[in-house]
Amino acid sequence: PFYDQKADAGAAMDAALVDAAQSGRSAVLVFGADWCHDSVALAQVLNSDAFKAEFGQAYSVTFIDVGVPQTGKGRNIDLLARFKVKELKGTPAMFVVGPDGKQRNKSKDALSWRNAESRGSAATLEWFRKLKH
Repeated sequence: PFYDQKADAGAAMDAALVDAAQSGRSAVLVFGADWCHDSVALAQVLNSDAFKAEFGQAYSVTFIDVGVPQTGKGRNIDLLARFKVKELKGTPAMFVVGPDGKQRNKSKDALSWRNAESRGSAATLEWFRKLKH
């Protein structure tokens, strides 16, 4: 499993943002769930040797379990308030926050990863190449 249901997601997100500020790497925060094939597909790319080799020095990745928000059984949805998102209609959502604390991708983009599996790993890696660190 990539998305730990028992993790203290707030603490994990805070630690990722502090690490970004201190290390100079951007924090990649992925809100998803292990039941969701798109969340798992995105997690597999972000855990891949290809991603780590090309982007490991620039990004740290944190996975946050959101339960099943589509059915009202969401978890950790309150953490999305930092990104001015009130509800999560689909999973996964991926936010990139730079060392300066500023969001690098627009919220509309962050919420558009519901097709992560069909995008494929090559397109996901290309998305990171185009993202300003």
